[in-house]
This record gives sequence, structure tokens and C-alpha cells, in this order.
Amino acid sequence: MDFEKYLRMDKLPHIWCPGCGHGTILNSFIRAFAESDFDQDKTVVISGIGCSGRATGYLNFDTLHTTHGRAIAFATGVKMANPELNVIVMTGDGDGSAIGGNHLIHAARRNIDLTVILFNNQIYGMTGGQFSPMTPTGDLASTAPYGNIDQNFNLAELVAGAGGTFIARGATFDPRQLKKLYLAALKHKGFSFVESFSQCPVSYGRQNKAGDAVEMLKKQEEDTINFKKWQQLSTEEKKLKYPLGILKEVDNPESEYTVRYQKIIEQVNNEGAL
Repeated sequence: MDFEKYLRMDKLPHIWCPGCGHGTILNSFIRAFAESDFDQDKTVVISGIGCSGRATGYLNFDTLHTTHGRAIAFATGVKMANPELNVIVMTGDGDGSAIGGNHLIHAARRNIDLTVILFNNQIYGMTGGQFSPMTPTGDLASTAPYGNIDQNFNLAELVAGAGGTFIARGATFDPRQLKKLYLAALKHKGFSFVESFSQCPVSYGRQNKAGDAVEMLKKQEEDTINFKKWQQLSTEEKKLKYPLGILKEVDNPESEYTVRYQKIIEQVNNEGAL
């Protein structure tokens, strides 16, 4: 396939550290988009601040690089202003689940037609290795030198509970599955969320003695399991593994936020109020 069609080649090479998984996520997204029936010129990709936020700078789409935590808020505005656009958000575990967590759960609650790809490397990688809401309890960070005492989110479950109608989880050790998940998310009418595990051998790996990128990818595979197999585990066994795949899918296009909003506009117009 012609990758150059989707990339701003003059912006390469990218800024990500050697061994970072974010390039794998971007690659998988491009492959998924190429297989979709989306028009590149009718697609907007929006990102926030952090390592994940750099992704939009490399994509040859209409893009917005927004303020910290506000990618989904900006995306909501874009979609409401022009519902015909395909609106995609690329955000990180800090940007999307900490300062942007409020926007995340309310966009899911509204079921607005956004595709949110969350790069989860379990750390604030760009700004010094601080712990995020996704850093596992007990792990080390520059702001938790004796171990993180916070309970980390199960973000896929949180977004599902908030009302998102397509929830999936993938990992960079299996880019082929990531591509399939992104493609399914793009095609879904409603709020789509794909949590994407990404290794960070520099800010996270060094502090936690997790090894190099290859060792971290092997650990990803050990810590995860296919969703259907996970469903067969006992309650205690389920706590030890992260399920991968499509975790929730509700097909109800009429419940999508801009569809319902448009009906209100039509109702008011028909009543002659405008």
C-alpha cells in the first residue's frame, strides 16, 4: 500500500524514542484507514498533548493539535458543526484519562460518533515519567519513587459503563489485531473507543526495570488474553489478565448524538420557531 499518501513525509523521522510502540499504533491505524471506505479529505484527526499528541503531525489529513486533555472536547465541536465529517481522536493515558477524563466519559455518555484511539503506555512519557491514572499500583514513576499507591483505571470498562457503544482493547505486540480493531471502530456509528497498549522502554521501562522493547512486548503478550477465552476464566483468574478484542458492541445508529440533535432541529423548524 502507498503509505506516503497518508503521511506528511517532510515531518519524518518521528520524535518517538527507539522502541516506543506509538509508531506501531500509527502504522496499524493507517492500514485500517486504507481499508475503510472513508474519504481522506472528509476526515479530521485530533490529538492533545503528550507523546500520543505528536501523531497528528505526521498524518496527511486535516488535523488539530489541541491543548492538554481537550482533544475530545475539540472533536465534539468539530462533529457537531459538521456531522458529515469522520472525526478521529488520538490521545494518551494521561491526556485522555486524567485531565481529559471528564470529556472522555461524557462523550461516551452522549454516544457521539467519534473514534477515540487511546495510546496507553502507563506513564507520562514526554514530561518526565510521572505516573498516570493507568500506571499499575505499585509501579515506579518520577512522582512515585516508592511505588504508585493509586488504583489504576480499567479504562475500557469505565468507558463501556459510561455508555460507549463500541469498546475494544489491543496491544502493539499484535499489530494485525490492532488494525482489525481500528477498522471496526471506524465503521461503527456511535462512540468508539480502542484502548491500545503501547510499550515505553524509556520513561516507564527504565524506572521499572522492565527491559527493552522486545522484553516489554513479550510481557504484553503474557499479561493479555483473547476476550472469549477471558470470559471462560474464574473471577480470580480474570483479575490477572487483560482481555483483548472487541469487548462491547451495540449497533444502534439512531442513538448517536448528532442524529438525535438533528431531529430536534428538524422538529423546531417544522414548528416554525426559527
